[in-house]
Amino acid sequence: MDSSVASDRPVDSLRLDGNAAAGMLHELFAPDLTAGRAKCAGCGTTRTIGTLHVYSHGMGMVVRCPGCDGVILRVARTPNHLWLDARGAISIEISGQS
Repeated sequence: MDSSVASDRPVDSLRLDGNAAAGMLHELFAPDLTAGRAKCAGCGTTRTIGTLHVYSHGMGMVVRCPGCDGVILRVARTPNHLWLDARGAISIEISGQS
């Protein structure tokens, strides 16, 4: 592939670094997510996060689908970080803030 062709893509003019995502990510993670809706990657069912099954312990929690028992979310807390693994959710829908 010719490298000059790749650099002429129109999307290159739209590309920013990850800091440009700060505003939208704040909107995503600031609200109470228990009212959000997660679609399970295992069975495809969409449920509010508040209705999912949570298994919690000192280091974090595992959130499972009540239908197929698939893991939807994993959250772990270390002394310096909070880790989120959402690979068990096809999508997570959060209502927009007004």
